[in-house]
Amino acid sequence: MAPSKVLVVEDNADNLALVRFLLERAGFQVFTAGNGLDGLRLARENLPNLILLDLAIPALDGWATARALKADESTRGIPIVALTAYTMPADQQRAMEAGCEGFIPKPINVVAFIKEVSSYLEEKQQH
Repeated sequence: MAPSKVLVVEDNADNLALVRFLLERAGFQVFTAGNGLDGLRLARENLPNLILLDLAIPALDGWATARALKADESTRGIPIVALTAYTMPADQQRAMEAGCEGFIPKPINVVAFIKEVSSYLEEKQQH
């Protein structure tokens, strides 16, 4: 079975390196983008199984990126999980309204991260 493809849209190099390292070590195929416009392009080109999306990214913020992904027929079914330091309940609500199916707060819990990511992938497979 092919590894699950995960697109990480994150503009902070340190956060991106950590997330990529954890995902690749767990056997995921990882694509990365540093802004929302590149994230949209890579999502359409690679059709990942999951998108981890920072909300505070340049060019097109995470909320607008999520809305654009959900409006596009080719990417609509890809689960989007907000990966963000915006952790207040109102922020979570805004992310869900934009099209995110889940929420992983930063800084990430490196011990639980892969389990959290895997749970979103498993949830998609059940639908």
